[in-house]
Amino acid sequence: MLQIHELVFDSWGRRFFDDATISLPVGSKVGLVGRNGVGKSTLFKLILGQLHQGSGEIGYPKAARIASVDQEHPATPVSLLDTVLAADVERETLTASLETADPEHLGEIYARLSEIGADRAPSRAAEILSGLGFSHADLARPMAEFSGGWRMRVALAAALFAEPDLLLLDEPTNYLDLEGALWLEARLKKYPNSAIIISHDREILNNSVDHILHLHSGKLDLYPGNYDNFETQRAERARLLESNKSKIDAQRAHLQAFVDRFRATASKATQAQSRLKQLAKLPPVSIVAAERTAPFILPSPERPVAPPLIRLEGASAGYDGSPILRNMDLRLDLD
Repeated sequence: MLQIHELVFDSWGRRFFDDATISLPVGSKVGLVGRNGVGKSTLFKLILGQLHQGSGEIGYPKAARIASVDQEHPATPVSLLDTVLAADVERETLTASLETADPEHLGEIYARLSEIGADRAPSRAAEILSGLGFSHADLARPMAEFSGGWRMRVALAAALFAEPDLLLLDEPTNYLDLEGALWLEARLKKYPNSAIIISHDREILNNSVDHILHLHSGKLDLYPGNYDNFETQRAERARLLESNKSKIDAQRAHLQAFVDRFRATASKATQAQSRLKQLAKLPPVSIVAAERTAPFILPSPERPVAPPLIRLEGASAGYDGSPILRNMDLRLDLD
């Protein structure tokens, strides 16, 4: 579905991708992982054409539909249900064309509408919205009545409803509660086309994907299986690379010692030259670099702490007189 060949991309004096090459199978659900700031969101922008690579190729079928969810849906007067239905551009176009089409073409239009299941579209959209936490009464409400967080859910619902050939999701559970996140896990697992998901949610990476794409050191490595499988495979790969490197380093040291000892000896000059050629042919071996982590150590309190740990009553907070939180109540207990 997606082919990336020798991708190179630099930004602000930093190289994000250095001859990165990967081929993703059609229909695969891929978890894109890597430490923060390594370039995961940048890769999405390159795939979408929002950024342009320095060199290399990013390829996919010419007619492929690619969609991402990178911002909340606008606050319009259009109803929630109609907003999601509009995400299926082909259905909307075909339905609108019924009013102006020539009679001889009506049969073709109706046949195509039937083929794409247009009559089931409203119920399918309602099912997706329900899974993401919307009620039946919400379906008729205008988008302008929903908060930014709920409009992010609408954008996600629209993308799932449209079923693009390649769906790009960046931290899709950020705006979901537990029930919504669990529903999304199951939905993504059954998603009929290809998807790439950036997530720190280990549950999604274990339950919804069949490949892990690891971005590190400007390279892309694809591993079959879920995140747990990836960790096991990567640890084994690191062990094998380290073992191979040790063997080659020992061989290199042995050859170099022979050259250093006999290079100036006439009777051994030919053998020394042969060892030099062997040295030149030894392949460079890289090892899997350990990714840096920032540990957080929370010391135990010196004396027992009485609940609540945090309590807010009617709290407001914001910047320069523009509150972001208003009249918020919050209580955090030990359990």
